[in-house]
Amino acid sequence: MRIWINSEASLARSIMATRKLAESIGLQNNQVALVATAVSELARNILKYAKQGEVILRPVSQLTRPGIEVVAWDRGPGIEDVDTAMCDHHSTGGTLGLGLPGVKRLMDDFEIESEVGKGTRVTARKWK
Repeated sequence: MRIWINSEASLARSIMATRKLAESIGLQNNQVALVATAVSELARNILKYAKQGEVILRPVSQLTRPGIEVVAWDRGPGIEDVDTAMCDHHSTGGTLGLGLPGVKRLMDDFEIESEVGKGTRVTARKWK
C-alpha cells in the first residue's frame, strides 16, 4: 500500500492504513500502536521538512514470523548529519528532537539513508 503524503489528511490516512495492515497481520494491540506512532512521526517529518513524500506499507515475513515494513521517503532537503539527527533532543526544526530516535526505539529494525539536497529514506520493520 502506498500513501502519498502531502497534507494532514494524508498523514491521517497513513496512520489508519498502518493500523489496519498491522491488525490484519496479527500484531498485538500494543504493537499496532507502536507502528502507528512510528508512521505518524515519519509522515510528520515528510510534511515538515520535505512538504511531500510517500509512505509504503507492506506485510513481510522472517522465517515463520510475520511483520510489517514501513518505507517513508521524500525528495526534501535531506539530513546533513544522520548520526547527530539520531541523537535524542537534536532538532533543526524547533521540535523536541525525539522523532527519528523514537521511531528507531519503537520498531525492531530501522535503517535511514539521507543525502543533502536529494532526500531521505527510512525503512523500518516491526515483527510479531
